[in-house]
Amino acid sequence: MHINRRTALTTAAMGGFTLVAGLSAAEAAERHPKIRQAIRALEQAKDDLQHADHDFGGHRVEAIKECDEAIRQLKLALQYDKK
Repeated sequence: MHINRRTALTTAAMGGFTLVAGLSAAEAAERHPKIRQAIRALEQAKDDLQHADHDFGGHRVEAIKECDEAIRQLKLALQYDKK
């Protein structure tokens, strides 16, 4: 029984190590996490603007256009970095 318990604990520990190592590798592979985070934030802001109950004093349409442009520019920046 003692050996089975040790084996189970070792297996669980190795599984946890693999998970942590995998996350670290994924995070290390991401060169610009803040830019991707900004893109997601802009996409969410755009969605919020599109589904808002009012027009933000007439600024909603222009803000949506500016979100689209900022998202486009950030994606281009990421593409340029791959070259």
